[in-house]
Amino acid sequence: TALPILEPDVEAYEAQKEKLGEDFYATANTILDPILTAPSKEGVERMVKDLQKQADKRAKFSRRRQFFDDADIDYINERNMKFNKKASRFYNKFTAEIKQNLERGTAV
Repeated sequence: TALPILEPDVEAYEAQKEKLGEDFYATANTILDPILTAPSKEGVERMVKDLQKQADKRAKFSRRRQFFDDADIDYINERNMKFNKKASRFYNKFTAEIKQNLERGTAV
């Protein structure tokens, strides 16, 4: 999935670059005035609007999990159901006979 690209304001970037001069490229010893480097209100609003749009998109997205009514219920809660599914993926071929014997009541 491609990330949405927030278009930069090139004119404001160039204006800030001119205003700050050599301090635009900060070093370890550079102390910048927060008033000069603060983002513009329009830029903040643009970012807030974009983040809100992303949050709305995430809230809309929902994938329903398939639920099979005919499946055997061999779990006591959701977490146990997931564990049993993972375990059955690897060990079902070895435990199928034991499980059938337990269901029939003929287990030794």
